[in-house]
Amino acid sequence: MEKGKLDCLFLDMNSYFASVEQQLRPKLRGKPTVVVPVMADSTCCIAASYEAKKYGIRTGTKVATAKKLCGTLNVVQARPTLYIECHNKIVSAVRDVLPIDKIHSIDEMSCKLSGRDRKYDNAVALGHEVKESIKRHAGESLRCSVGLAPNRFIAKVASGMKKPDGFTVITKEDLPHILYPLSLRDLPGIGRNMQARLKKHNVHNVEDLYSLSGDRFLDIWNNIEGKRLSQLLAGEDMVEKQSKRRSVSHSHVMAPEMRTDERTRAVLIRLIHKAGFRLRRLKYLAGNITIKVKYFNAKNSWKRKLNIGKRHDTQSFIKAFSDIWKDRPRGLTPLSVAVILSELTPINETSYCLFSNEFKQDKLASALDEINEKYGTNSIYFGSMHEASESAPLRIAFTSIPDVVAEGTKAERATLSEQK
Repeated sequence: MEKGKLDCLFLDMNSYFASVEQQLRPKLRGKPTVVVPVMADSTCCIAASYEAKKYGIRTGTKVATAKKLCGTLNVVQARPTLYIECHNKIVSAVRDVLPIDKIHSIDEMSCKLSGRDRKYDNAVALGHEVKESIKRHAGESLRCSVGLAPNRFIAKVASGMKKPDGFTVITKEDLPHILYPLSLRDLPGIGRNMQARLKKHNVHNVEDLYSLSGDRFLDIWNNIEGKRLSQLLAGEDMVEKQSKRRSVSHSHVMAPEMRTDERTRAVLIRLIHKAGFRLRRLKYLAGNITIKVKYFNAKNSWKRKLNIGKRHDTQSFIKAFSDIWKDRPRGLTPLSVAVILSELTPINETSYCLFSNEFKQDKLASALDEINEKYGTNSIYFGSMHEASESAPLRIAFTSIPDVVAEGTKAERATLSEQK
């Protein structure tokens, strides 16, 4: 009897940032290693190698705690430009074997299988070929886990079942029993809050979840996503709805020498500069700006939001920020900062502004963008961010990969050139 057809290959790079560092620095291979945003014990690990994970160190573990857990721990500062460069090599390696359907994040992507490639043996052979292509083009230390399944949801689950360097195949005939040993939190879309809600409905494990009817999924989720999940769990291949962008944000952990009031202000303006640049490239207008600051020994973060109409020029954002900044707490030491532009509207869905002053600000923003796209983000900028022009460097969000040329700092671009 022929085994069931497979429609999706999901690829998950294992401990990606740490693995890139181990690939680029052979002395770190096989040794516990963590990647941090700044070299300070008060910050958190943003990635941990599998050798470090054996000591109980995870993403989010405080560096001071991680050092206590492992006395031989290697701590390295993040080099985002190199991680993006390596990501591009991985993308190229995968495309040598299969077309990529979607890049989900810097360390995850999926491929849609079609025709003869959907046959079990052919799909498995392609999966192994993808893994070999990555090792050949990107490096032996860059391990990945591959999941093959009837849809993207199940393929993603499969990719997480054996790590590191795993390979898991789930056919429709394998469902649902193959997933019973997993916890509810192993399923995409089920976080802490949803797990608590499921518990109230007497759903304690994956087997309980599969026992629900489609209507019960609707009742628990209170929207159509519940029904959709029930179909995905059954292995049905469904067209994914396009998500709408809700916000553009940038955050930064303050280096010890930057933790002053004036330098914090400069870093926030630098983040506004970057967020505005991204917003315009995405062709959106923002209705709100939010400023967040987390302080040492403070119970809660300080956070303020201001309505700005529908704007995308940096000058308007800086003016709104200045109004917000007047209300900041005094006498506290800043730990991290964030800028969030929200209530987004596509430019093509908005009538153009009739006010001459705002029109001039938009034209100025466009002129600055042209210069910075040609010569690099910090080629020209507002004087108020001068002290922080290189202090809020490129960061990588979970679901977006920055443009290195557009966003990388001078230091990062120099590092990239040295590697080449």
